[in-house]
Amino acid sequence: MKFVKMHGLGNDYVYVNGFEEQGNWPQIAQAVSQPHFGISADGLIVILPSQVADFQMRMFNADGSEGAMCGNGIRCVGKYVYDNGLTHKTRLNIETPSGIKSLHLNVVNNQVDTVEVDMGSPKISLPLTVILSDKKTHFHGIPVSMGNPHFVIETKGVETMDIATPGKEIEHMRQYFPDRTNVEFIEVLSDTALRMRVWERGSGETMACGTGASASVVALAATGRIQSQAQVHLNGGILDIRWLRHTDKVLMTGTATTVFKGEINKEAIQRALDMYRQRERS
Repeated sequence: MKFVKMHGLGNDYVYVNGFEEQGNWPQIAQAVSQPHFGISADGLIVILPSQVADFQMRMFNADGSEGAMCGNGIRCVGKYVYDNGLTHKTRLNIETPSGIKSLHLNVVNNQVDTVEVDMGSPKISLPLTVILSDKKTHFHGIPVSMGNPHFVIETKGVETMDIATPGKEIEHMRQYFPDRTNVEFIEVLSDTALRMRVWERGSGETMACGTGASASVVALAATGRIQSQAQVHLNGGILDIRWLRHTDKVLMTGTATTVFKGEINKEAIQRALDMYRQRERS
């Protein structure tokens, strides 16, 4: 199977041309995401034909679950299809499970450098306080949907805090989040800047999350903590987020990077899948 390894601010995926390749994508996602035995990634993204847009994107997390949308991933989809000659258009519509997203590609020296994505309209829910299983630790946050679920928590000491313990537990609080949730831990740096770390549903902590950055700016702008345009500082770099309130659209701009191209054989995929299953059982 031919693939391209790409990342948006360190949020890395294995990209496959679904026009040419076929397979059991959830299982392949589990296999290729594995370090040592696989390729190592946050998941798998497959680019497919679409009857309603220029291309279709399907995104699978490292655990094989299918996500509705990935902001960093869709920027790389735009770069993939342009740089590899699947299109010459610099404005694209991409079909995703959360709807059709519009991309504007910024091309430098015949290759895509940055991509602006119309993330659509956010849906903000009432603030919520969750209590962890130790019965002592609690987090106050705002649920926001960007086509996929997020729980935005403003806190202090984001740089050094342990986000894995609360992130994993909050992700699986199905009494509040029936489809699980992504969890953003946010520290306000100024009225136009945030520091964010993210626990992604199905993948754990990742270097960046475009939908999470969008949700975070919306949540804090809606409560008057920041302005409607801000830079979000993530482990992998910076995303520019603009919430256009007059149209209720969120625009996200960031880089997209190709790391390498390669091929992985079926035997390697099966071995990596076996190792994944063995680890999950243990």
